[in-house]
Amino acid sequence: MTSSKQALAQPATSADAAPGSQPGAARGAQGRGTPPQHPGSWRSRLYRWDMKSSPYAFVAPFVIFFGAFGLVPLLCTAWYSLHNVQLSGLDHQTWAGLDNYKNLLSSEFFWNALENTFTIGVISTVPQLLIAIGIAHMLNYRLRGSTVWRVVMLTPYATSVAAATLVFTLLYSWDGGMINWLLHFVGVDPINWRESDWGGQFAVSSIVIWRWTGYNALIYLAAMQSIPTDLYESAALDGASRWRQFLHVTLPSLRPTILFTVVVSMIGASQVFGEPLLFDANKGASGGAEHQFQTLGLYLYEQGWVNQHLGRASAIAWTMFLILIVVGIVNYVISRRLRASS
Repeated sequence: MTSSKQALAQPATSADAAPGSQPGAARGAQGRGTPPQHPGSWRSRLYRWDMKSSPYAFVAPFVIFFGAFGLVPLLCTAWYSLHNVQLSGLDHQTWAGLDNYKNLLSSEFFWNALENTFTIGVISTVPQLLIAIGIAHMLNYRLRGSTVWRVVMLTPYATSVAAATLVFTLLYSWDGGMINWLLHFVGVDPINWRESDWGGQFAVSSIVIWRWTGYNALIYLAAMQSIPTDLYESAALDGASRWRQFLHVTLPSLRPTILFTVVVSMIGASQVFGEPLLFDANKGASGGAEHQFQTLGLYLYEQGWVNQHLGRASAIAWTMFLILIVVGIVNYVISRRLRASS
């Protein structure tokens, strides 16, 4: 009896450990990431070095690539915008100061490109986001093959700009295009879309709408699925219809997402380039015979790569950058007010 009590009182040795466990595992086990118990050992120094340097190693690839392809070109563009420099002779630079910006602000082509960019941005953004909200609202309900419909919505986004613009160029063709063929049945004369002012801007905007509506619809769909179902159940108990639920529950919950998509669409509209470039009948950077749909991106390309005035093109790039900063500040102010009101 005494021997059995002594056996129970004795601590388990390595031989008495559980099957499969290593000897001394119970004594020497340490949690992963815990520092060694001896501060002066090489393992302790290695642990401290690892804890201090690992975060920098993780962010180093981003910092290197951003510096090489983001920060350095940005600084070089700022330097070139203050000089008279040709694309064919980068070594021959003369100081110009703010002359490139002064010439830019006094150029009617710049203000025309800015106006076209704003017009195309409004025409493409407003219908695009409205249609995207409607599509997301329909996909938010249980539908057969919902995954297939989501893939279909994202297909235009995956289509290249060149392929989409080529198809829309054929649709908007003056002789034999499907758009003019459909307008003929309602008594409208054929429209030369690539030569008219509003026609060219509308056609370019329709390409942007077709490409980006599905992308924004999926963003809205993800935001709708994060809305608590309790809100809809409470509204239904109060007698609210589907339409009133959409107006008083869905839309207020989507305000931050709507603001995000508006800002992103405005940034994308300021950088529209491939659609007007390929839609032009002359296949140039003028944006039509009378620059009727020349955007800021096209104007920058024309000055830098066609006329080879790298200083002027750099000034246009920095002007666009400052416009986007203003848009970002407005977004920040509006988002703060929305958070304060909610």
